[in-house]
Amino acid sequence: MSRTKRPVLWITTIAVVVVAAVGLYLFQPWRLFTTNRVDEAAPVATGQQGAAAKPLATGSFISHEHETSGSVEVQPLADGKANLRLTNVRTSDGPALHVWLSDQPVKQDGGGNLDDGTHVDLGDLKGNEGNQNYAIPAGTDLNKFSTVTIWCERFSVSFGAAELKQGA
Repeated sequence: MSRTKRPVLWITTIAVVVVAAVGLYLFQPWRLFTTNRVDEAAPVATGQQGAAAKPLATGSFISHEHETSGSVEVQPLADGKANLRLTNVRTSDGPALHVWLSDQPVKQDGGGNLDDGTHVDLGDLKGNEGNQNYAIPAGTDLNKFSTVTIWCERFSVSFGAAELKQGA
């Protein structure tokens, strides 16, 4: 190899290593093969005369960017607050996944619209499989929010979403 080609080889090698490192950081491809299972007990929600309270809204996930299934339920709590319950949720693991309430409608052909309007971030997705609870902040007008989504903040995409049907 001639001396004039060595600097080009080194620069190319360094560039490939930097691009690979940035790509691995952003995409985290190993997360396609990992599972984080969470099984939280449902909070106790009681209605009148100690009976179990009826959910305020329910829905089922449809897939967007990744295969997603499971159901959602907005549950009233004894203290007047509400809880979002994800049951039998199953989706891909991914970077920066959050659970959102959104005022945008669920579309079958993708969830890119779900960050267009108003949303409430309920926190990091606790696990990509299982049963999970998320506190809905006090003062949240549940009549304004018609959708629950598992949102990837890094790539601004919905992994899956569920339309909330009121008064189930």
